[in-house]
Amino acid sequence: MVNNTTNSSCNVDILQGVAYSLLFLLGFLVNAAALYAFIAKRDSWTDTHIYMFNLAIADSALIFFLPFRIYDAFHCLPKNTFCTFLKTIHFINLYASIMTTTAISVQRYLVIRFPLQARTWRKKKEAACAVCLVIWTLLGTVSAVFQKENIPGNLWTCYERRKDKPLKLENAVTLVIPGFLIPLLIIVFCSSQIICILSKVESKLEEKKSIVGIVKANMIVFIVCYTPIHVGFLVNLHPPPNWHCDVRTQAHIYLQVSEWIAATNCCFDSISYWFLLKRFYS
Repeated sequence: MVNNTTNSSCNVDILQGVAYSLLFLLGFLVNAAALYAFIAKRDSWTDTHIYMFNLAIADSALIFFLPFRIYDAFHCLPKNTFCTFLKTIHFINLYASIMTTTAISVQRYLVIRFPLQARTWRKKKEAACAVCLVIWTLLGTVSAVFQKENIPGNLWTCYERRKDKPLKLENAVTLVIPGFLIPLLIIVFCSSQIICILSKVESKLEEKKSIVGIVKANMIVFIVCYTPIHVGFLVNLHPPPNWHCDVRTQAHIYLQVSEWIAATNCCFDSISYWFLLKRFYS
């Protein structure tokens, strides 16, 4: 770790810079291809494609702002209101991905649990658009509250909080319970029900295996990507007593790593894109 002389509170983090650079390159390619494919077939969209397109938008927006994080890792951005904006955008897109993934799981469950009603309901696309609009409106409202948490005075560096200024308990609980635990329970329930229902249905073996595989993969990716960062929010509620002597405590490093793991979900969503678009273009 090399000290940056231009900012006494900042260290050049080459490992973090390289990790986010690789994530940016892969995420850019995956999401650019997905957006192009969706837009090219926009006249044939279903409600599923609307949800997936919304997910691709959230992932692409997160990817779009990663160059700032990469620059900060190598050169250290100054702590100002632009940092507040960057952190706000990062978490809006993170939770937009979580909420949209949850909506997709519910939509899949309803289609498989009530196939007849799903085929005859004519307002599916309108409902999907409404759900996506509610997600962005809700996140925009919540972000206005959390913006005060990320003012420059609470930051150690542009992307890192001061250890003596942890998240307030009520804000951490908001992020963890409605932001993660409730979506997690919904996704696990819907996924398990889908797998259970399909196991009892006589259909083409390969097609059933594909659907079960994609549902399992999405559930596992969600758990692996988003569990560590929300555990980190709780761990960092209580700052270590020697924060002023050792900024990079184990809890601090854990949170940095877990943030990167959460961001990798923008690449793993390609599993869903591939499965959907394979059927889209077949």
